[in-house]
Amino acid sequence: MSASLQEQSSRPAITTACVRALAFVGLDAADVEVEVQLSNGLPAFSIVGLPDKAVAESRERVRAALGAMGLALPPRRITVNLAPADLLKEGAHFDLPIALGLLAVMGVLPSDTIDGRLALGELGLDGSLRPVSGVLAAAVAASERGLGLICPAANGGEAAWLKDEIAILAAPSLLALINHARGWQVLSPPEPALAEDELDYPDLRDVKGQETAKRALEIAAAGAHNLLMVGPPGAGKSLLAARLVGLLPPLDPAETLEVSMIASVAGALQAGRLSRRRPFRSPHHAASMAAMVGGGSHARPGEVSLAHKGVLFLDELPEFQRQVLEALRQPLETGKVTVARANLHVTYPARVQLVAAMNPCRCGHFDDPALACTRAPRCAADYQGRISGPLFDRIDLHVDVPAVSAAEMALPAPREGTAEVRARVLAARHAQAERLAAAGRPELRTNAELDGELLERLVVLQPPALDLLRRAAEQLRLTARGYNRILRVARTIADLDGAGTVARPHVAEAVAFRRIAPQRR
Repeated sequence: MSASLQEQSSRPAITTACVRALAFVGLDAADVEVEVQLSNGLPAFSIVGLPDKAVAESRERVRAALGAMGLALPPRRITVNLAPADLLKEGAHFDLPIALGLLAVMGVLPSDTIDGRLALGELGLDGSLRPVSGVLAAAVAASERGLGLICPAANGGEAAWLKDEIAILAAPSLLALINHARGWQVLSPPEPALAEDELDYPDLRDVKGQETAKRALEIAAAGAHNLLMVGPPGAGKSLLAARLVGLLPPLDPAETLEVSMIASVAGALQAGRLSRRRPFRSPHHAASMAAMVGGGSHARPGEVSLAHKGVLFLDELPEFQRQVLEALRQPLETGKVTVARANLHVTYPARVQLVAAMNPCRCGHFDDPALACTRAPRCAADYQGRISGPLFDRIDLHVDVPAVSAAEMALPAPREGTAEVRARVLAARHAQAERLAAAGRPELRTNAELDGELLERLVVLQPPALDLLRRAAEQLRLTARGYNRILRVARTIADLDGAGTVARPHVAEAVAFRRIAPQRR
């Protein structure tokens, strides 16, 4: 085989080839033309066009991969230009388009193989094609541009979700790709890969007692509302949060594609398999700003974007850095986060459901005189004061989670578990989706997304409910944001009851969950 390739490379060939590639700017894909030229002069291999170090090192991987197939670089000057030259090119996925362009100018690969196709992939030193991030986003970009796609076989499963719209070549190695182009081998089209999601979610029956917290969890799941749980260590706050995902409906196809594109760009798509399970992200409280909202040298998506359309669980909320928590204010309000750099602005979607848990004070035993520290109640005020008012105002439901007594632990498991609560949640979500679709906003799905004129039009309060809400707003000194969030929660409670309008009991329950009263001795 290598002798045949050497014979092909000795034939007269074109001196310039152009391969279509992509540079990722957030979830957007910018067009890049990889121009490869052979010219007279001293032997050299240079890459220009603002490459980062990973791209600059491509020449060594390409050289080694061709050598593994028995091909040597021609003793001429090789220039690779990545156009446009003022756009930063990052990542090893430029290996494959550079190698394909070089093989085309050497006469090894027919030029029609690269015509009308995007290419991305990393080369191993043995010529194998290794998986890269962003292939799903690249497949979407190829579909929008009417192009085909060449990618590693390991990424074929995620690219194959668009196989009805684009032609896909997913090769395990550079040699297999050449053999396919020469008609010596046939590459089978890839099949879409779907993760085998486990259905054995943690059950609510595992949580004994905490009926008020369970009710808050049900309301939060039904309307995608933000939730804060406050209680001593061991009360079951993390236990409850882990069971929220089991109450949520699976992602629909459009949401699955959107969530998977974020995971693909972040390199977090396991084996290229898409999942309909909603994300559940639980970063440690030592997480940095870049880890939480995105950024770094490559402006990657952060935890708030990786949790898009799912749950972001922040345990030990006051222990997070103050600036990290404050950075969450914008995405919680707008559903997106913008990472700004001197030469780059990247926007990622971040429509998350925030679930947070915290102790009432540093020692955690503020309510137990036998265990509380000597600084009570001052320690509780200082500890809870680490959460700013604006962030606190963006949380819809606040619930106390008291310690569970030994008598409660000895009781049998509750009769109602995840399956029963999930049925009510799904019915409430279905009612919300139908209401929003009838209002001409089918892209919205939950009450948590209601705002402005749409909120006033769809949340109809009975007169006693409106009177109660007005008095509560005055007594609690609610902000406009807090007022609207009570309306959203009340609408969700009404949906769980199957009511068309919001009644006084619905508002009363929403107000009860709105604010944790200051605890004093």
